[in-house]
Amino acid sequence: MKITEPPRSPERRKREVLDRLEREIDVWVATADREGLPCLVPLWFVWDGEHLWLATRPTNPTGRNLRDGRRARLAFGDTLDVVLVDAEVRTYAAREAPAAAAEAFLAKTGWDPRRERAEYAWFRMRPTAVQAWREVHELPRRHLMRDGVWVVQDPR
Repeated sequence: MKITEPPRSPERRKREVLDRLEREIDVWVATADREGLPCLVPLWFVWDGEHLWLATRPTNPTGRNLRDGRRARLAFGDTLDVVLVDAEVRTYAAREAPAAAAEAFLAKTGWDPRRERAEYAWFRMRPTAVQAWREVHELPRRHLMRDGVWVVQDPR
């Protein structure tokens, strides 16, 4: 493989990450249970400017892991355009989630978990770390957020 483009600035990467959070509809969600058994599933999400909101059944492995472990790693893209988000998780019952988050989720996905017969829960993901890179030459400056704080200036 030959790298032909110069590395993007951290500011550009942050801008592109924020654009993806607004634009994309699904994300890979990685969790683990108490014994460390991993689980990886794609879920729809909505971004409210500070948090990602996801919904899934609280009784499935992902729902249990999110509720009990209270953290997850989210992944976007492919191996040539990676975004990883480590997040702290807060769980809400289906009808306890803030209306603005649920309505934004419905507008983006066309699905309202609050109207399902089966029990669903909402999971608010607060990013604590964000990494983004394309190719090996962007690895040295891939950390855009650490400890819940953006390490690059606002690109907008």
